[in-house]
Amino acid sequence: MKLYSAVNSTFSRRARIALREKGVTVEEVETDAAARKTPEYRSLNPYGRIPTLVDGQVVLYESTAILEYLEARFPEPPLVPHDPADRARVVMYVKLCDLEYTPHAIRIQRPRRLEPKESWDLERMAAAREAIACHYPILERELEGKDYLVADRFTWADLAYLPFLHFHALLDVDLPPNVAAWWARLAERESARATEPSQ
Repeated sequence: MKLYSAVNSTFSRRARIALREKGVTVEEVETDAAARKTPEYRSLNPYGRIPTLVDGQVVLYESTAILEYLEARFPEPPLVPHDPADRARVVMYVKLCDLEYTPHAIRIQRPRRLEPKESWDLERMAAAREAIACHYPILERELEGKDYLVADRFTWADLAYLPFLHFHALLDVDLPPNVAAWWARLAERESARATEPSQ
């Protein structure tokens, strides 16, 4: 099994965390922007993005699909509860993370991490910051009295947020208390420490 990813890629980190949580070792191929443009890579992933997982004839190039495959291929320890309601909640949180949090976080984090300040679109970043400020109170309520979002244990719901929360300080939006405590717990997991980005 081979994972094409990059140490500083937030979506790649989701797959890398899942692998660590499950104790599965794969060949990780650091895949920079130039490599993603090559015909060889595009034959695997026509979008030229990361991560891409290759397992024999199976080729997957979307992070949630990769998580689904890893869960089915390596069911222990489970990162998705067996209870139907809890499973549905996990899927809900992953989708809400991707719809209501990550696009806005990326609009601020990517330029602040990787681009010169003079190229930043400040108006777009401000709008993203407002959206994040609306999302945090929802997470705060959902985390009331809980260590994790679903079933009182680490699941995809937490994993989905983890790579983006890593850069929460760049957003200039304060984490509410429950969210801050949740983030502290996530950051201390071995899988989180082992997959920390270099920038």
